[in-house]
Amino acid sequence: MIRVRDLRVAYGDRVVAEVPELDVGRGECVAIVGESGSGKSTTLLALLGLTEGARVSGEVSVCGVDVMKARPRALRAVRGAKAALVIQSPQAALSPTTRLGVLMRRALRLHGVTGGPSLTGGAGSTGGPGTMGKGARGIDAVMAQACEAVLLDPAILRRYPHEISGGQAQRFAIAMAIALGAEVILADEPTSALDVTVQAEVVGVLRGLREERGLAVLLVSHDLALVSTIADRVLVMKDGVVVESGPARHVLRDPDHPYTRELLEALP
Repeated sequence: MIRVRDLRVAYGDRVVAEVPELDVGRGECVAIVGESGSGKSTTLLALLGLTEGARVSGEVSVCGVDVMKARPRALRAVRGAKAALVIQSPQAALSPTTRLGVLMRRALRLHGVTGGPSLTGGAGSTGGPGTMGKGARGIDAVMAQACEAVLLDPAILRRYPHEISGGQAQRFAIAMAIALGAEVILADEPTSALDVTVQAEVVGVLRGLREERGLAVLLVSHDLALVSTIADRVLVMKDGVVVESGPARHVLRDPDHPYTRELLEALP
């Protein structure tokens, strides 16, 4: 679902992210970890062609689309509908005067979802995620089903952004991706502003979606304890460079690089 080779992102003469290799398959979760300023979020944005003003080189493919060569219209078709970005504080991106249901309906219509993608069959369903079929349920049913998939009561669609918690806002952002039929979720520090209990809820939702629906998840985080509960593989970045990568069980238990050991030793 995601394939990266020799990605390099620079602003002027300063290289802010270099990733030699990154692959995320269907149903997998790969985490990029490191301290603030290590290049994690820049890497995530580069995968969607959102690093405005940067010089980006290398090979990047997301959901079969060559991000480096695709026209702007093709990239817009990928963003949201195939690969959804879940940011750290989604409430800040939601119009405070518009109900959540209206916001989701607008997003679905913008991407041409008017009858309803198949949300129950997962990666093996006929037509795959996000495809229209004869069993279209109607946009209201799609919205309700997407909310239920992330453990939200569909009644939340009648609320305004200020009437929901941070954890509910994160799950609503994920529900939006599910309703659009996204096959990949790129999550940038999705739990850093939440308390421990709510963090567990959000991680549980992401874990369930990748297991039940075959979603590919690329998670950016500085929280190694959280990463250890969900990631299959881990990339460790420092000063824009990948210093270590491999299976999560190895990187987080018996790391090779001193920096990774420092991160682990800093855990409470």
